[in-house]
Amino acid sequence: MEEIYLDNAATTRVSDEVYAEMMDKYKNVYGNASTLYGLGREAKQVMESARETIAKSINADPEEIIFTSGGSESDNTAIMQTALSRQDLGKHIITTAIEHEAVLQPMRALEKQGFEVTYLPVDENGYISMTDFKEALRDDTILVSIMMGNNEVGSVMPIHEIGEILKDHQAWFHTDAVQAYGLLDIDVQRDHIDLLSTSAHKINGPKMIGFLYKHQGVNFPSFVKGGQQEDKRRAGTENVPAIAGFGKAVETITSDEKHRRQEKYYGFKQYLIDQLKANNVDFEVNGLVAKDNLNHVFNIWLKGISTYVMQTNLDLAGIAVSGGSACTAGSIEPSHVLVAMYGEDSPRISESIRISFGRYTTKEDLDKLVDAIVKTIGRIKKKGVTN
Repeated sequence: MEEIYLDNAATTRVSDEVYAEMMDKYKNVYGNASTLYGLGREAKQVMESARETIAKSINADPEEIIFTSGGSESDNTAIMQTALSRQDLGKHIITTAIEHEAVLQPMRALEKQGFEVTYLPVDENGYISMTDFKEALRDDTILVSIMMGNNEVGSVMPIHEIGEILKDHQAWFHTDAVQAYGLLDIDVQRDHIDLLSTSAHKINGPKMIGFLYKHQGVNFPSFVKGGQQEDKRRAGTENVPAIAGFGKAVETITSDEKHRRQEKYYGFKQYLIDQLKANNVDFEVNGLVAKDNLNHVFNIWLKGISTYVMQTNLDLAGIAVSGGSACTAGSIEPSHVLVAMYGEDSPRISESIRISFGRYTTKEDLDKLVDAIVKTIGRIKKKGVTN
C-alpha cells in the first residue's frame, strides 16, 4: 500500500541532498572536532562551515550559534538558564498558553521553584493580544518566551513588535522558531531577539540536531556540563555528520525558496477547502487561513467525527495525519492549543485533525486524502458510530 505522509509539522523526510552530505561525512570525516590533528581539524572545518551557513540564515554571527540535540534542548536551555541566572533581577516570566510542551514544561518546573509565569491567552484564530502583552510586562520580568509560529494551527506571533518593546527592557526575548525556521524570514537583529530555538528535522534535515541562537550579550552557565565543546557553552562531542546535514538543509532553503514554499502550501490549503466543500464534508478550519501564517499547517474540525476514529481510518488507508502536536499524539489529553482557542467544552477539541504539508507533498496526495475522508465519513454515518 502506498504511504501518503501529511504530518510534516511532526517531522520531515531527510532530503536527498542532506542524506548524501551526511553519508559522505560519516565515511570520510570521522575525526573528533575537538582534537588538533588533521582528521580533527577537517571535522572542525566542516562544522564551522555549517555554523556560518546557519548564522547567515538568521542574520547572526557564527559565534552566536550553539549546536544542540534539537528544539527541546534549545528551549529548555534558554528558559531554565535565563531564569536561574537572572532571578536576582526578578522572578516574572511571560509566555503564551499555546507554546510547545518544550516551553510549557520548563515553565511549570520554574513555577514550582517560586517563579511567577504569565500565560497570555489567544483568540479564536490563535493570536495573542499586544494589549495583553503590554499589560503583563513588569519591571521584574526577566524573560519573555513567545513562539514564532504555532505548530498546531500555524498562527504567527507579532515577534517584531514584541522585540521593539523589549529592546529597552531588562527582559531577554526568546522565541521557539522550530516550526517557522525555513518558512519565514528571520532576522534576529531586526527583531531584537536574544535567544532562538530550532531543529533540523523540521526542514528535511536529520533528527537530534538543532541550534540555540544566543546573542553575544546574553550570558548564562552551560546547561549540559562536561567537556569544553561549543566554546564551553554545551558539552558533548559534536555530531559532525548531522551538523553538516543541517547546514546542507539550510543551504537549500533560500529566501526565494521560503516564499515559494509558503505560496505552494497556501495553495494546498485553498485546494483542500474547495475539495472538501465540493464533497459536502461538514468541516471548519481551526484558526485563520492567511498568507502570512505558517501555511504548511492545516487544522480542520470534522464535525461529528472523533479525532481518534478519523486518524485511525486514515492510517488504515495509508495516510499519516496528526491529532495535534506530535509530542502529545499518544496522549488522551485534548490539544491545549485548541482548548486555549475555543474552550475545553468545544467539540472541536475531540473532532479535529492536523494536516501538514512538506517539500514532497503533491496534489495527488491531497486528492487521496479527501477521498479517504469522504469514504470514512460515509462508513461511519452508515454504521451510526462517530466516536
